[in-house]
Amino acid sequence: MRSAASHEHVAGSHENQVAAATAAPRSPAARTAQARTRDALMIALTLVTGATDAVAFTRLGNVFTSVMTGNMVLLGVAVGRGELSALEHTGLAVASFIIGTVAGAHIAGSPRAEDPVWPRPLSRALGAELAIFAAVAIGWWASGSHPAGVTQSAELAASALALGIQSSAVLRLNVSGLSTTYLTGTLTTLVQTLTTTRRLKGAGRSLCLLTALIAGAAIGALLAIRVPPAAPVVPILILTAVIGVAEFKIVR
Repeated sequence: MRSAASHEHVAGSHENQVAAATAAPRSPAARTAQARTRDALMIALTLVTGATDAVAFTRLGNVFTSVMTGNMVLLGVAVGRGELSALEHTGLAVASFIIGTVAGAHIAGSPRAEDPVWPRPLSRALGAELAIFAAVAIGWWASGSHPAGVTQSAELAASALALGIQSSAVLRLNVSGLSTTYLTGTLTTLVQTLTTTRRLKGAGRSLCLLTALIAGAAIGALLAIRVPPAAPVVPILILTAVIGVAEFKIVR
């Protein structure tokens, strides 16, 4: 009995050591390299945000899937004008985003002091987002790449749900100024920093995030208008790459 207990204790200690070694890099230089990779992946996720918002605005009812401030203004305008269709689309987008935010918080969890640069629950949340975008693609293609009516509403709801998951899951990183959906704050901070310091040092990440949002929107709009069947492929490809790089470059 004592031997078995001793064996279990040794095995448990070994597992803890392996987990600790996996959770954190061995040196500050390694952690810095991982942080750079993490920031690059966040920029890639911002491409997803821009592309999805552009597709939604051009093809799914003239609303956004991540810009909830804008959607709430559009919701008020729809109420003021008595436009039921606009009210349905904006209300659906906001409600779906909120549900996605709750789901993302449950999957990714809250930041912890012992978190590595990329907590594995974040990859699980992005995996859920990827699955939703895969379903969006199937629905898009089933409609002949021209969703309308109920299909259009379902595509909009699913897209906003997916970005809600992404938005709250990224909070697990607990990095100030790092967001892939709330970028008005990023723009404000960037301009304030440039105004007060007159230096670009330290602003590179913010500039890249904002540029990625614009680039993603350009790509999404171009595909939605010129090559509709390709429009839903963008988030799928990027999310697959992000999860793969995170797992093999940071987590392992």
